[in-house]
Formats: sequence, C-alpha cells, structure tokens
Amino acid sequence: MAIPTLNEAVHIEACLRSLIGSDDFCKEVRVAIVDGGSSDDTCKIVSSLRREFANIHLIDNPDRIQSAAINKAVRDLGRPESRYLIRCDAHALYPNGYIRRVIQAFAQHPDAGSIVGVLDAGGRNCFQRASAWLIDTPLGSGGSAHRGGTRSGWVKHGHHAGFRLDWFRRLGGYDPTFTHNEDAEYDHRLITSGGRIWLDGDLRVDYVMRPTPKALWLQYWLYGKGRARTTRKHEVRLQWRQATPALSLVAQLAALLMAPVWPASLALPALYLFALATASGVAMAKMRSLCGLWAGVAAFIIHNAWALGFIWGKPFGKARVR
Repeated sequence: MAIPTLNEAVHIEACLRSLIGSDDFCKEVRVAIVDGGSSDDTCKIVSSLRREFANIHLIDNPDRIQSAAINKAVRDLGRPESRYLIRCDAHALYPNGYIRRVIQAFAQHPDAGSIVGVLDAGGRNCFQRASAWLIDTPLGSGGSAHRGGTRSGWVKHGHHAGFRLDWFRRLGGYDPTFTHNEDAEYDHRLITSGGRIWLDGDLRVDYVMRPTPKALWLQYWLYGKGRARTTRKHEVRLQWRQATPALSLVAQLAALLMAPVWPASLALPALYLFALATASGVAMAKMRSLCGLWAGVAAFIIHNAWALGFIWGKPFGKARVR
C-alpha cells in the first residue's frame, strides 16, 4: 500500500488509523508513506506511529509529486511475488476492511487491471460542506460515476484504489512528469493496451474537500492543466462533460465582449449566474443550513478554474470533442 504525502500533518494520522488501526489483516500489509519533503510534522507523526505499527515504512520522494511517489513505492517495497498495489490518499478516511475489500474485488474480477472506487466528499467548515454537496451532483462533477455514485461496472476511469502489479509494471507505472491527472493518463494507457477497470460501487472513501476558495481554485486549475497534458500526449477525444466548462467560459467571455453592441448577449452569463444561484438555494434546502450559499461559489470555481487551466494547457491543436 502506498500513500503519497506532502505537508499532511492535519490528516495523516487519522488516515492511517482508519486503514490499519482496526483491521488485523492490514497489520501484515506493507504500508509506504512516500513523503515529498514535508515542512510540517508529517514525517514526525509517521515516525511516531511506526512504534505502534511496525509495517509502516517512511520513504523519501525527492521528486515531490504523487505520480513519482507511487512509482517509487513499487520500486522500493515491491517484491517479485507481490500481486497488488493499493493506492490511498492522505486526505481521505477509509472504512473498516477497505484493503481487504480491494483485494476481494480483484479476486471477483480477475480481468481487472485496476479497481476503482467512489469518493464521498465531506468537510468541516461551511465552504467544504457546500463544496462536498456540489461535487456529488451533475453540476459539480458532470455525472462522474466515481463521485458519489452507487453503481458498479466496467469503466474507463475512476478513483484509483488498487492496481494489478503485472499491468502496472508492464505499462511503466504512472507518468512521473504528471503533477495532476496522472490517474486518467494511466487509465487511458491501460484501456488502450487491452486492460480493464472495475468500478466497485461499495468501495467508498470519505474525501475531505479543500478548506478555502483559493485552495479549491488551485486544485481545479491544476486538474485542468493535467487534463490538457493528457489530451496532448495521447490525442484523445474529449467527452462533452469535459469540454463543457471550457466551451462555457469562452462563450461567456464572448458574450461580455459583445454586450456593448448587442446587449441581448448578456442573457448567457445571466443564465449561468441564475444556475449558480439556484444551486446555492437547493444546497441550502438539502443541507438545511446557510452554508449551502457557498455551493454556487464552489460551482463557479470548479467550472472556471478547470476551464482556465485546460485552456492554458493549449490542447486544442490536437484534441477532439465527441
């Protein structure tokens, strides 16, 4: 099992205890904490937990990024007889028996090169809670099956839970130059090489949303740039739900530029703002809290930060929309 970290002192102990603190099976699993040079107490906390859990290994990741961290865990701790790699995230909390459930999913689906699960978003402050509500709706995620969904089945992409190591090694692991979207890029290579990905709707992870609008903006800006790199590298076709944020942003900016000569063009941004306001209203009702007001703000950030990052990545010379 591998967990990439970089300044995760707030989350890492709770994450590790949720994984190995209540399941004796997991105490026999080698757990690699691959740290990218944390400047907080992440490594200190991990070192202290090693006195309680002898199967924890702290590995230095000089390349800092997650894709390189997972590859390094396989190189440093992987054994020739090892069959599976479980990837976990420090920002997440895991249900009892999670590791055992991933391995069972591989046994049930021997054709699967990867097992993916579902993210159930959450948070503590108002902004996190509203963002979490939004991301599990089509307005927030475009209907991604691994965002709050319940169905199981064969998919082309999802939240990585486990890899069959023969496939992972055959494909060369993650592309270590990717800071974001390394999971989707890997999934593309797996699918085009004849591999399959099983989404287990019962394999659920509690994911903590970013705590501030600025942090959420940066996250989705980087997601957009990562997707742009994937489209450039593989000349892949974009799904409409992926292309919609960028097309919407371009259309809204064009409408604002045209407004001085054609005021009716303002109907488009007005309609978008109405949709955001409606999202906030529905969120307040569903959450039974004024915190839901942040849902429209979160939607604006997710759509437009991703779109700007994607456009900045300049994929349009090669990418196609389907």
